[in-house]
Amino acid sequence: MRLADCDADWIQAHNADLRSVVLYLHGGGFLTGGLNTHRRLASRISQSADASVLSVNYRLMPTHAIGDAVADGIAGYRWLLARGFSPTQIVISGDSAGGYLAFMVALALADLDLPRPAGLVALSPLTDLDPTVKLQHPASAQCPILPSSALVALTALTERVECRTRGVSGLPLSPVDADLRGLPPVLLQVGSRDMLYPDARLMFECLTDAGVPVALEIWDGQFHVFHVAADLLPEARRAIERVAEFIRAVTTVRTGDSAPDPLGSDREIA
Repeated sequence: MRLADCDADWIQAHNADLRSVVLYLHGGGFLTGGLNTHRRLASRISQSADASVLSVNYRLMPTHAIGDAVADGIAGYRWLLARGFSPTQIVISGDSAGGYLAFMVALALADLDLPRPAGLVALSPLTDLDPTVKLQHPASAQCPILPSSALVALTALTERVECRTRGVSGLPLSPVDADLRGLPPVLLQVGSRDMLYPDARLMFECLTDAGVPVALEIWDGQFHVFHVAADLLPEARRAIERVAEFIRAVTTVRTGDSAPDPLGSDREIA
C-alpha cells in the first residue's frame, strides 16, 4: 500500500483482533532495512499481540534527511486515524533507528494537534545521536552486531545530510534531549551486550524524570535487536511476548485505570 511519500505493509496475523494496531518503524541506521527485512518480526508481533501492524517503508538517508523519515511515520499515524482507529488502539514501535523514529513521531503529534497513541515500544533504540557516551561504555566492545565504527560513520553522514538537505550544521534533535512530558506509557527492551544499551538506560532515566510511565527490560547476554532471531532464540520469543503483553495492556486500559504492570520499573532478565 502507499502513503503520501513511501510504501507500507499492512500485516495481520490469522485471526488478529482489529481492536489494536501497531505502527512499526524498522531499524537500519536510517540507511538500510525495509519492509522485507522486518516483515518476519512485524508478523511475530502481530501474532503474539493479536494486533494488526502497519509497517512503514520510510525514506532513507543519504537521499533523504531523518526528518523525512519522521514525516513518513506521522503519515502512517494519520492513515490509521483516517481509517477509524482510535488513538487508544494504536501503539507506535520501532527497533534501533526505528526506535528513534518512534519517539520523534510520538513527540511530533502534540505539535500537530494529533492525539497521543496508547503506548510506545522501543527495541534496542537509538535515542542519542551523539555517540560519545556509547563509545565510552563497555558494551561498545562487546556488541557482536553493531561495531563502534558504524556509529562514528553514521554520525558523520547524518551531519553531512543535514547540511545538504536543510542547510544546518550539527545533528537533529535526539529523544533524550526533547521535552518528553505527555508521552504515553513506554516499554524499552535492550540486550546487555548491545552497543545501544547506554541509550536505553539514559532514555529510561529521562522518561522517569519527565513523569512518563516507563519500563526498561535488560536482557542478559543479548545483542542488538536480538528480537529478529526469534526463530532461533527462545529469549527473543520471550521478549516479543513481553512486547505483546504490553500492547494488550495499554490498548485495553480505560480512563481512570492505573497504568498497566510492569510500568515504572527497570529489570534485568536472564
